[in-house]
Amino acid sequence: MSDDASKTDLAAAWRETAGRVARRVNLGWWIQTLAAPLIVVGIAGACTLLLVRRHLPALPQWQLSLYAAGAVLLIGSIAFLIARRRFEKPETAMVRIEDSMQMRNALSAARAGVAPWPSVPAKVDPGLSWNWQRVVIPPVAALAFLLAGLFIPVAAVSEDADAGPEEPLAWEQIEADIERLEQDEVIDENYLEETRKKLEELRSNDEEEWFSHSSLEATDSLKQQHASELERLERELERADRALGSLQKNAGSMPQGQKDQLMNQFDQALQGLQNGALKPNPELLEQLQQLDPNNLGQLNQEQLDQLRENMRKAGQACKDCQGGGGGGGDEWRDELLDGQGNGDGQGDGDQPGNGPGGKGGVHRGPGHAPGVLGKEGDEFDTGDLEAMDAKDLSRSLPGDLLQLQDGEHEVDQNASKTQSGGDIGSTGSGGDRVWRESLDPEEQKALKRFFE
Repeated sequence: MSDDASKTDLAAAWRETAGRVARRVNLGWWIQTLAAPLIVVGIAGACTLLLVRRHLPALPQWQLSLYAAGAVLLIGSIAFLIARRRFEKPETAMVRIEDSMQMRNALSAARAGVAPWPSVPAKVDPGLSWNWQRVVIPPVAALAFLLAGLFIPVAAVSEDADAGPEEPLAWEQIEADIERLEQDEVIDENYLEETRKKLEELRSNDEEEWFSHSSLEATDSLKQQHASELERLERELERADRALGSLQKNAGSMPQGQKDQLMNQFDQALQGLQNGALKPNPELLEQLQQLDPNNLGQLNQEQLDQLRENMRKAGQACKDCQGGGGGGGDEWRDELLDGQGNGDGQGDGDQPGNGPGGKGGVHRGPGHAPGVLGKEGDEFDTGDLEAMDAKDLSRSLPGDLLQLQDGEHEVDQNASKTQSGGDIGSTGSGGDRVWRESLDPEEQKALKRFFE
């Protein structure tokens, strides 16, 4: 009975030892199958975590960690199913043990019942050893990538980044003008609606065509038309206000001819306000139409002042739009011609402008001034030209002024001696004089040999 018990204990011990060896082999197969996919998942997971944190900054970090762990478990399960085809059973592990320990099939014979079970040694050699670099590097690398994706600082994407491509700057300027004019409530809303519809038609095109030649040409045309209307409305309102101001201020003492001229200016300005595409609001336009310049003295002065204030407000709104980018950006020219900063050059129609650049009432200045582009500098007394006494003529250059001298031409007072044929009287004549006086002896010999 004791022999059977000892045989059973030996068989169980060998089966347990073979099971441990089989599990070790199977773990090696699973790690080998998982190594490459684990690194790929680590890199892809890090990139995914960075993108998610950039676009969804409100997502909690523990939730991202849970998603990363779930991805690792999923890839590990897939690798386990793939490596399972190579797993060993305890029976195969016994064969591996008896082969590595050279037991001459003792375990196989004992398992078949033809031989007794050998005793279990203190150390069993399965013939395997771990390559720790290949075992440790893949999981450590994957863990490092995932931690980097979780903890590297990332700037969140702003809402403006997903707004699409930027629109042409002219659209933004015209849109800003429309909003400004709507807030002031001094312009007819029909024009604003039509202009907004034209902008929407341009925006309705494909984004790739926003900066095409045709789209930019239409945009430029709309911008110029809008700027022209703003400038026209401001000019007509200013003319009407100037005429009303002069009539209100000087109607009693003004000659009839000058009064008729101002009334004509007001009528022309009123026609311009009615005929243009950009008009004042209906209330202001109706008040101007019902106004009779001949009866300004009989009207309520407070109401007339309020009317002129509304006109100035509408004109200022147009001027602000022109200076803010929707117009032409010519405020520097207006300041130059209006004489701003000159004190007495301003005029609003009520007070006469004595300055040169005023645009006031009938007594305004001439509108021009010396030194328009700035203050003239002081004149320098250059004096008379004086000759410089050159001490060292060897260093003089061509064109240098060496000396100034006053003198007279020397004229030969002797009468000229001419002979027939126009020859000057001399000791020689014709070629004789050349041979004897103009040439030296060597030249005379050379020229004589030439003509022989």
